[in-house]
Amino acid sequence: MTSAPIKPAVAGDIPDRHELGRLYRSRLSKGRATLGELFGGHVEVASEGARVHTSDGRSFLNCGGYGVFLTGARHPTVVRRVAEQLHTHPVATRIFLEPQAALAADALVSVVPEGLSRVHFASSGAEAVETAIKLARTRGRTRLVATDGGYHGKTMGALSLTGKSLFQDPFRPLLPGTSHVPYGDAEALRAVLAQIPGEGCVFVEPVQGEAGVVIPPIGYLRQVSDLCREFGALFVLDEIQTGLGRLGTWWGADAEGVVPDVLLVGKGLSGGVVPVSAVVATPEAFTAFDQDPYLHTSTFSGAPLAMAAARGAIEAIQEDDLVTRSKVLGEQILTEVRSVVTRHFGDAVREVRGRGLMLGIEFAEPGPAGDLLIELIQQGVIANHSLNSHLVLRLTPPAVLQPADVDFLCEAMDRACRAQAARYTPTSGGV
Repeated sequence: MTSAPIKPAVAGDIPDRHELGRLYRSRLSKGRATLGELFGGHVEVASEGARVHTSDGRSFLNCGGYGVFLTGARHPTVVRRVAEQLHTHPVATRIFLEPQAALAADALVSVVPEGLSRVHFASSGAEAVETAIKLARTRGRTRLVATDGGYHGKTMGALSLTGKSLFQDPFRPLLPGTSHVPYGDAEALRAVLAQIPGEGCVFVEPVQGEAGVVIPPIGYLRQVSDLCREFGALFVLDEIQTGLGRLGTWWGADAEGVVPDVLLVGKGLSGGVVPVSAVVATPEAFTAFDQDPYLHTSTFSGAPLAMAAARGAIEAIQEDDLVTRSKVLGEQILTEVRSVVTRHFGDAVREVRGRGLMLGIEFAEPGPAGDLLIELIQQGVIANHSLNSHLVLRLTPPAVLQPADVDFLCEAMDRACRAQAARYTPTSGGV
């Protein structure tokens, strides 16, 4: 389950933190350099399993990564597949037929909800979203409907769906004919779709990740599916972050037995090794792409190296039963983290929630989530902030955690919460 020990690069291969900061500021992004300093100025140089190693010899438990590392870093099954492909045929001509793409597509179809049988591969989640938008256009669904707080990426089409004005405003005008409804509110969705029968395309997440692990009411996905059928809308389920076992089921769709017209896959499909995403659709939704293979293309779509990673990721999840592990570990961690956080912060914590290995700690006011993130890093744990909610700190640990890792996480959380609670002064009311 865990990969072989690593040999970090020699010191001469890695700039020191000050030189690296200079390169970031002058060549990449001043803002990114500042963020790096805010998070301690650490320089990550190696990883394996649930651990990330820095140039100063420290080891961090990786409970971040925005959902990418379900299989941990450098899972041996994924690495073996990728290494074999790297040394034989990493990038294809796209003229001849190539086996890795076909085998990866077949492997993916074997684990998605029944009825989804056509696959288009891409390199990022946002590309998958763009593909789904274009599929919708080929079916005459030109009116896009997404949810407040939803996150679907930052390319222009995907950004039109992402429900956060902070990211949208600098780039307006975005795609016309796009509307947003409250997440979890089926009646609000009904009201919108009733005005655009036969024209709608609905994008929804089973659990909103970047909004802060927002879990909808039971039955919501089923209601969305039924409404799409009733009003002739295309149903796109964005499982880029939630899919492949992250929620303790293969797909968020499985919890309510729904089958969307289009399923979006990413993050964990990479095996944490080579970026890859996918759109899996019904034959009907995929008709235009079936008829014309040049209608929507990308040079690196289905690249053999990425396909090897995707095959390896699916194999690793199956071999190690990571879907079940995600459920069991998630329940254990949620219980223990909830106990620790509420003990230290009391009423300053609004809710500690989660499903599988996607967990969120929501505070009652701004400040503590970011402070706790920084304190956790000092205690040796990497977590995530939530792009669409500054009130929520997120944990997305890998399903390869061992008992010692869970103990380390809970002990680090206890130390971090104790330190932050001692310094915390609420702006309204007491702790």
